[in-house]
Amino acid sequence: MERESRVGNIDLHIHTGYSADGEFTPSRVIDLCVDLGMKAISVTDHNSVRGIREALTYGKNRPVQIIPGIEIDCTFRSIDLHLLGYGIDIRNTEFDDLEQSVAEQGKNAFPLMMSNLEKIGILVDPDEVLAAAKGKVVTGELIGEVLLNQQDSATRELLKPYFSGGSRSNNPYLNFYLDYFAQGKPAYVPIRYMPLQDAVSLVKRSGGIPVLAHPGNNLRNRLYLLDEIMHAGVEGIEVFSSYHTPDQIDYFLDAARRNNVLITCGSDFHGKNKPSIKIGDCRCTTEEQSIIDSFSLY
Repeated sequence: MERESRVGNIDLHIHTGYSADGEFTPSRVIDLCVDLGMKAISVTDHNSVRGIREALTYGKNRPVQIIPGIEIDCTFRSIDLHLLGYGIDIRNTEFDDLEQSVAEQGKNAFPLMMSNLEKIGILVDPDEVLAAAKGKVVTGELIGEVLLNQQDSATRELLKPYFSGGSRSNNPYLNFYLDYFAQGKPAYVPIRYMPLQDAVSLVKRSGGIPVLAHPGNNLRNRLYLLDEIMHAGVEGIEVFSSYHTPDQIDYFLDAARRNNVLITCGSDFHGKNKPSIKIGDCRCTTEEQSIIDSFSLY
């Protein structure tokens, strides 16, 4: 079934600069959402609640509902997954411990990331990358940004696909990460993320709802694992996502209904690292108010 991709009035998957690959401050994100007339949003930074803490404070008197959230990196059967947690207690210091642990591993991984790139013939000055990071954890997207903005980058054969007219030019920084640093790719450096079951427990201990983020993006050809993942205590599926095709939306919508779990929608907005993804671009084709109302049942 064909569906029209459209910008809606709710977006429950938005990143701020507190995500290593996010761009905008929480206040800027809230202002953007208000300008767009959004009704309900959630700030869901990677392994961090600092962004949502600021967003909730800044947005107290702003005309948009803000649902506390986080996106936790985790693993299931050696597959890297993302678990969204909604309605969490952002005062829980376990989230601060999580952020510190992942950040420390990310910093330790940086030299190996550089080494792996060099082995496949992609050279970049580590000091230039660290300067661009401004104290944040270095991501594959940032390395791509530094590389693609070098004077001679457009002439380098391995980088040509990321420039205008190239096959990977729609989200060049993100696509560079996906091609070289994602799980299974040549420059990938593993990080020890918590098991999915532990991430689910952390969200629930914090009074939140654990929701599987953009499963079409992470599971890809391993959708047969979805029911097993749901049995691990996940209580919702991000059915509507900027990453999902119409067929995937149908598949995950059916899975959510079959498992009697929450249906959510999110764009995964980051800013410059994913320029083709806009706030509210969730490809949501159901009644948006029903998604907001469903949170009151939990």
